[in-house]
Amino acid sequence: MKRGRSGGERSLPAGMAPATMRRIAVGWLAVLAFGLWHGTDVKAAVYATGDAWLSSGYQILAVAILAVTAMLGWRLLSGAGWGDGATGAPWRPERIYPAAGLFLGLLFAFVLPPLSAPDEISHYVSAYQLSSRLMGKEAMDRYGRVLLDARDAWVEDIYGDYVYETTEEGIWKADAASSVQNTVLGETLTEDTYRFYHDLVTDSGFVPGQESELAGRPADSLYPPVVTTPLVYLPQALLMSAARLLSLGTLPMLFLGRLGNLLCFVGLTWLAMRRLPFGKEVLFGVALLPMTLHLSASYSYDGMIMGCFFLFAAVCLDLAYQKEQVTWKDILLLAVLIAVAGPCKMVYAVLMGLCLLIPVGKFGGWRRWFLAAAVVAFAWVAAMVLVNRQVVASYVEETEAYVMWAGEPGFTLTLLLHQPLVLIRMFYQTFLWQTESYHLTMIGSSLGGLDPVLDVPYPLVVAFSLSLLGLTLRKPGENLAISRGQRLWILIVCAGCAAAILGSMLIAWTPVSSKVINGVQGRYFLPFLPVFLMTVKNDTVVLTKNPNRSILYVMCCMDGYVLLRLYSIISMRV
Repeated sequence: MKRGRSGGERSLPAGMAPATMRRIAVGWLAVLAFGLWHGTDVKAAVYATGDAWLSSGYQILAVAILAVTAMLGWRLLSGAGWGDGATGAPWRPERIYPAAGLFLGLLFAFVLPPLSAPDEISHYVSAYQLSSRLMGKEAMDRYGRVLLDARDAWVEDIYGDYVYETTEEGIWKADAASSVQNTVLGETLTEDTYRFYHDLVTDSGFVPGQESELAGRPADSLYPPVVTTPLVYLPQALLMSAARLLSLGTLPMLFLGRLGNLLCFVGLTWLAMRRLPFGKEVLFGVALLPMTLHLSASYSYDGMIMGCFFLFAAVCLDLAYQKEQVTWKDILLLAVLIAVAGPCKMVYAVLMGLCLLIPVGKFGGWRRWFLAAAVVAFAWVAAMVLVNRQVVASYVEETEAYVMWAGEPGFTLTLLLHQPLVLIRMFYQTFLWQTESYHLTMIGSSLGGLDPVLDVPYPLVVAFSLSLLGLTLRKPGENLAISRGQRLWILIVCAGCAAAILGSMLIAWTPVSSKVINGVQGRYFLPFLPVFLMTVKNDTVVLTKNPNRSILYVMCCMDGYVLLRLYSIISMRV
């Protein structure tokens, strides 16, 4: 006797449940096995330091990771998240991604705690400045430094090395010379960092930095805010303001600010996944990379940049291949996205070339096409004029450059235009010698503050890379939506964006004595990685099965392993 079912219930093929349980169990047991293995490292750290709470923290982390991987495995492999099980409609990755992005992001936020990401202290100060403005408080002093509440000033000087003096306004002004000795919270992740957090949580009498000496008066920060649009720090600032208004304390404020950035990134990526006419699993996979999770769960504006350009590319592809008519809502959305993310790194403006994939007929004629293009271009130009006009002017006008970190002269645009062979040689040598580094740092090498110890092991870098490749390849019954010419154009746009990134760092960060372009990191390529990978699909290589959900589950399990390994490494850095 067959049981009736409503249209909303999911139908699974007979015999699939045991096979599904086996696949979930294999991944779960693998994470458990590696968790037990690295647990011995944590025990060694406890033996060396006497901090028994390291084992308790590791056990809590392991239980959380096992619970998350089991839940995501069930959602990905059991059929939960399919569109309409009764009709066999395709599954919908956007139904599962928010849970994966949020839970894994939170775990990364705790294993790699606040202010440990690249340049995160500057991003934190920028978000704090905006938070003060939202609260109606004075955000900067007369010296142009961001003002911090007395109870929050310690995060950039946890051992109290700053030397302060009082200004006429009753504000504590830090002596810049004392910044040579200060230690920023999370700047270098060691067992001492975890101990510091443990003392903050468990010892009510523990007062970090010079909070007592500041006597409730605000102090200025020696870390300058990032010169960019404040919109990229709005999610962080909103939750920071809530924590400050509720007097929750510095530690909750630090984590809530990160949560705001993570929620914004997950939301934008979810919207992008919904708009994509194809390649949803590719975007899902890029969002599961350790570097992506680490950045999205920090104060870095990279989270907003990635989310905005994921959605920007998704809207362009939707208008090009699925939606029948372009509306002004679509144009305004593209304009807003480019205006918000564009000023952060102007080199990503090249991605506006994806708009050219949209047929003119969908606009209703050339007149409307030119008007739409003008709106999007004007949004970017206006944002650049408001935020980055001085930076652009310096690149164009300067005839001499000096690279501060190297103490040497640098390249200028004028020099490169007059000596194009120098430009070609620098690009060629950089491609030969730095591509490996870009690949590693894009996947997850040198996490934290570009710390080479906190890395994803090379076998896992290969596994993550092969996983992305598997998600991109053509599956049985899948059509090629992108023509050969359109694929070529997407590749040209992505290559142009990569060239713009390299060119900007050649001018801004590379001394003339260098043989390669300095300062470029693999994470800079993440905003256009999904759309680049979508060009890989072809007629030559076609898989016999569709392993996308299994691949995504394996990536979740690998993220769990990365988290356990990172915790054990940090615990052992005594």
